[in-house]
Amino acid sequence: MPLTGYRVVEIGAMPAGAYAARFFADFGAEVIKIEPPGGDPVRGFAPLIDIAPGQRESGWFAFLNFGKKSVVVDPASATDRGRLADLLRHADLLIDSLGAASRAALGIDHAALRATDPDLVIADVTWFGDSGPYRDFKATDSVVRALAGFVQLIGPEEGPPLTLPDYQAAIMGGLGTFIPAMAALHARRDGRGGRALGVSVHEATVALAEYQAIEAWSTGTPQKRWGFNRFTPTYPMGVYRCKSGWIGITIVTPAQWKGFCELMGMADLARDPNHVMGPDRLARAEALEARFIPRFLDRTADEWFERALALRLPFAIVPDMEELLRWPVFRHRDAIVPVTAGRRTVEVPGSPLHLTVTPARFGGVVPSIGEHDNAVAPPTARDKRAAPAIAATGAAGPLAGMRIVDFSMGWAGPICTRTLADLGADVIKIEACGYPDWWRGVDNRPEVLAQRLYEKAARFNIMNRNKRAITLDLTVPDGVALAKALVKDADAVVENYSAGVLATFGLDYAALKQVNPSLVMASMAAFGATGPWRECRAYGSTLEQGSGLPSVGGRAGDPPMMNHLAFGDAVGGLNAASALLVALMHRKRTGIGQHIDLSQVQCMLPFTAAWAIEQSANGKLAPRAGNRHPAHAPHGVFPCVGADKWMLVAVADDAMWRGLCRAIGRDDLARDAGLASADGRRAQQDRLEAAIADWTRGRTADEAMTALQAVGVAAGAVRAPMDLIDDPHLTARGFWQWVDRLWVGRHPQPSAPWREADAPVPVRWPAATMGQYNEEVLGGLLGLSAAELGRLANADVIGTEALPADKRKARALTG
Repeated sequence: MPLTGYRVVEIGAMPAGAYAARFFADFGAEVIKIEPPGGDPVRGFAPLIDIAPGQRESGWFAFLNFGKKSVVVDPASATDRGRLADLLRHADLLIDSLGAASRAALGIDHAALRATDPDLVIADVTWFGDSGPYRDFKATDSVVRALAGFVQLIGPEEGPPLTLPDYQAAIMGGLGTFIPAMAALHARRDGRGGRALGVSVHEATVALAEYQAIEAWSTGTPQKRWGFNRFTPTYPMGVYRCKSGWIGITIVTPAQWKGFCELMGMADLARDPNHVMGPDRLARAEALEARFIPRFLDRTADEWFERALALRLPFAIVPDMEELLRWPVFRHRDAIVPVTAGRRTVEVPGSPLHLTVTPARFGGVVPSIGEHDNAVAPPTARDKRAAPAIAATGAAGPLAGMRIVDFSMGWAGPICTRTLADLGADVIKIEACGYPDWWRGVDNRPEVLAQRLYEKAARFNIMNRNKRAITLDLTVPDGVALAKALVKDADAVVENYSAGVLATFGLDYAALKQVNPSLVMASMAAFGATGPWRECRAYGSTLEQGSGLPSVGGRAGDPPMMNHLAFGDAVGGLNAASALLVALMHRKRTGIGQHIDLSQVQCMLPFTAAWAIEQSANGKLAPRAGNRHPAHAPHGVFPCVGADKWMLVAVADDAMWRGLCRAIGRDDLARDAGLASADGRRAQQDRLEAAIADWTRGRTADEAMTALQAVGVAAGAVRAPMDLIDDPHLTARGFWQWVDRLWVGRHPQPSAPWREADAPVPVRWPAATMGQYNEEVLGGLLGLSAAELGRLANADVIGTEALPADKRKARALTG
């Protein structure tokens, strides 16, 4: 397997670290999980499943840890500490989410380890990083999401905002750990030594809100919470009840609105000029829903989906967990795998990284506590080359020397290649003057083109930094030939067109493999490149809908609740980057390339894992409970001073409960023996939530957060995405890097969630203007003469400006 022979030591109880480590286990690495006596605390985390008579253990732990080995280390035991030191001496990678005190008790010193073994890669995973005002905050998954701008916009318009109880920031933090750690192993194999990485789960989670933050900054207008099934600037977008089942829809373009109206028997609305654009439709949501919501009850979700598929409309059936586990569309791709815990075998989402030559392990076994204390063999020789391929420099990222050709557009593909570019890869982005990246905007009116508004799109500019962008018309032979010439010497290609589109240009994997036999290529269709739903059109919202995640969010009686405007885009892109790094490691070791057939819907399934396991093990789910948590009590979102201002409180243990009572001046609650345990507090949540709300209403969210954190209570202000630009912690850490760009001027760029020093990974240059690197890439890299470049420009094969609409139509007719 791609990572066979690598040894990963994982220590600490943060689920983000565990999820990152499991990715390594999925592809053959030996992952040794270090547990304290009594086991990782996550073994007791909800949902609990029966694994043996009289023994229950966490299904969430099972998902995070199948395929690993368990070794118990007691800090009070010199023998155990010696065993740990020996394991670390022979490790390739240490994933460490311990706190400083716990690390010191075990005798772990990162600087000393690196001094002794410069080839060791260390990933230090924390909630908020090792600097900034939140550094020592108590945190839970939900607190991090509140502070990352991932809660404020979800739920009823009047509030409170609603959020899933857990399991989401852990996945984002895991991806934010695996990617740089995997890149560091690439650099080490190239002879450039190991690296010490610091990963912030908070900053990894900001990736889901950075688009909305930058859009709000550029317009000066913060987004509002519109309520269930309503998001700006796209409408309609949400989940609706059918004759049986639920259907998820996303309508963006005028053409899609016209098709939707025809499908729903509302042709008169398609002709109404007041309904052409999403914001206009959103302003008339009540009247429009009165027309189309009753129509959905005429057919089943399956029937609506089949009709939409024929019309190429982005619809998705929204499964519940029972349907998700049995759906053929996931089964035939091995997306659901068996996992054995104790005497039980349950089904869970497997690895979302769908490599066609070197697939991930199909399920696995959850280790019992200390099962491998005396069963860890000496490792094989380390996998690295003796001579460096690239001279080590302080500025070189771990992927320096790697070249990626980027055919992608929008969010999912570009965040994949942005991540690789941040790590030092040379990314060559290809778009066309007649078909620019659609995140530049889709308004082709002459005045828009004359003002170069497509160069001012904030969302495009944050996704395409550190890349060399060129233009090529891929509908003509010259454009295709030049694209193939770039691919010939590239390491990888990324594309996120709908399945089959690149084949029409002669640029699919089968064609490009003829040009570059060892090529690694990542494709990112909604449901993958195979199966009956391969033609499904999708946005990031469609991907969440198809994953079933909305079915577990919200309160009892609510419709299925979407948890983000476009949850699946960033998630799909980060999984694509992860998959590429695994496949490229296999290529380095064997010379063999492969196609990565990613399903972006499948990439969302890990977010459902805890509920999927609960369904598989117990045959049902606990009722939805809104902002309440299955273990933490009290847990919720509470009103603060100011319009639509909130804070999230998560009492994760009894000590936090006592601190909360002191902070809000309710010693009477602390003295109530019936409230001393989480079980007792869950029985009186209405009463406790009222007491907390009485206290928070008199304070700003930051005042309340600071007061609770001062007594050790996990709490966080519920940030709107726009608030992130001036967030004191992100500001102190230099997370927003301000750069200058033609047509835009000074603007903020979000940093990568990992760093190797006190400062963030630098933004080396801003997003390129259209065709900015034509001469450098086509002339300098491919050797085209000035005369050849001029001929291509005169024929509109290349260029530096978007073509007007009439010229695009002419080219479409002749292309």
